[in-house]
Amino acid sequence: LSLMSHPLCHPQLEGLCSFLQLSTCPEPFLVRFCSWLLALTPDLSYTSAAILAEQLFLRRVLSLTQPPSRHLMAALTSFCSKYSHPFCHVLVAAMLQEPGEGAEQTKLMCELVEECLEPHSVQLVLSQVLEVPLSERLLPVLQAVLGRQEVLPPKLLDFLVLTLCQQAPAFATSLSFAKLVTAVLTVYQSQVS
Repeated sequence: LSLMSHPLCHPQLEGLCSFLQLSTCPEPFLVRFCSWLLALTPDLSYTSAAILAEQLFLRRVLSLTQPPSRHLMAALTSFCSKYSHPFCHVLVAAMLQEPGEGAEQTKLMCELVEECLEPHSVQLVLSQVLEVPLSERLLPVLQAVLGRQEVLPPKLLDFLVLTLCQQAPAFATSLSFAKLVTAVLTVYQSQVS
């Protein structure tokens, strides 16, 4: 485990993850492993954290058909507490690309936005959601972002408002979309004209 705190090239780290079978290890071990990761000094590089996010969580999260176990949720939240940016780039991007309903993945994204992610990572999630075609499945994620009432950079807020304006005809009968627009107008009333 001490190897993790030293610079490893990407194939070495991926090889180590494969050797340790991290993508399929039992979830209680996953929680302990994440605790060890958080204690490492120096911190993992962005690239190493992204590789570990993929190896530890990607398969598990994308295969969810019911709410994550308490062990998986504990591992996810502990990893997010320190490495939320690489986590979002790997996991949120993958969840957004998933075809179909992805109900459990959507709930998980909402929970992470509401309870775990730092403000800069919440902004990253928002920009990631706005980069894919908007669907009914993603409206709760946007609602969770707005629920945080974070100050958004003007460009990101403009992008959000523009996206909602462009998508309005497609969601003319959606109550969720109407609630989302109302939330934007309420939270950012001083910035939206």
